[in-house]
Amino acid sequence: MPVNKRTATCSCGQLSAEVLGEPQRVSICHCLACQQRTGSVFGEQAVFAAANVTPSGNASVYVRVGDQGTRFMFRFCPTCGATVYYTAEGRDGVVVIPVGAFADPTFSAPTASFYESRKHAWLALPEGMKHAH
Repeated sequence: MPVNKRTATCSCGQLSAEVLGEPQRVSICHCLACQQRTGSVFGEQAVFAAANVTPSGNASVYVRVGDQGTRFMFRFCPTCGATVYYTAEGRDGVVVIPVGAFADPTFSAPTASFYESRKHAWLALPEGMKHAH
């Protein structure tokens, strides 16, 4: 059976991450930091096993401390500024990739929603989704 291969890229194509296999989870996050990072009303991200992700290109790093004290290391393109992947302190086995970096409208739908206390009131979520906060 063939293994699914995808490539996430920044806007200019200088930074990329090749991924083998399916994500462990696809979720959306309504926290204010994700809203600011994406310039949208939520962030959508896919979690992959680190062993299945191969980055290439030059990345700048921005470190942000989350509400629970976890340090997140965002890798973004120094040319165009787009985030291509990030990791979290204490979660060494995974790499998180914003779904938009794949530029694939057929990508798997999210199954979980986080920080809903900060969700924009007009936003309706799909049925069957796991909800948190």
